[in-house]
Amino acid sequence: MSFGELKELLQTGGITMVIIVLGSVAAVVIGIERFLFLRGFAHRAQELHEVVIRALLRGDAHLALHECDRAHIPTAAIYRAALDRATRPERIPDAVDRARREVVQALRAPLWILGTLGATMPFVGLFGTVWGILHSFRSMAAAGTGGFAVVASGISEALITTAGGIAVAVEAVVLFNYFQARVGKESFDLTLKADELVETVEEKADELLSSLEKPAPRAAPEPASAAGA
Repeated sequence: MSFGELKELLQTGGITMVIIVLGSVAAVVIGIERFLFLRGFAHRAQELHEVVIRALLRGDAHLALHECDRAHIPTAAIYRAALDRATRPERIPDAVDRARREVVQALRAPLWILGTLGATMPFVGLFGTVWGILHSFRSMAAAGTGGFAVVASGISEALITTAGGIAVAVEAVVLFNYFQARVGKESFDLTLKADELVETVEEKADELLSSLEKPAPRAAPEPASAAGA
């Protein structure tokens, strides 16, 4: 479709068609943003989980916290929640579950917009069609002539908004269902990781407390360069 045809389509559909096009753009933008956000999420979450669990099994709480600090992924909050409550083991399961639900909510945050677009765009298109048909009949009454041939052109133009609304709704619903499935899978994986984390922290609670009471080891100084020697 050329730019001229798109411009003519927008002019034919009026303000309703503009709303539909903006809805389509919003659905695409959210889809791209969620795809980029979730791309590699499972792999990075698994890497963080493995290094933190290994550190906890060795009783090294400082290393576990260090890995959480340098990991740029929301799931790090789950491990911090467990370590922050290491002194009160009975509070760990609730804290970890609360942090897990917050992470899942962050993954799902903008998906309500896709759901709203999928539910409302057909009605927006239908409203544009009804308004266009009313305008056609009003024009027929003002001209004093009748017949299907008089209103056929106006009705066909009005139906453009219904077609556009349905197309955007299909687009939004497909994206919504896809990302809902992705988030559901990530939520299940996070539940398994959270359960393993709670078991590990409770099992190694004494060693972790002893580790936290000791000062964190300082990073080794970088070797002097040959130029500075």
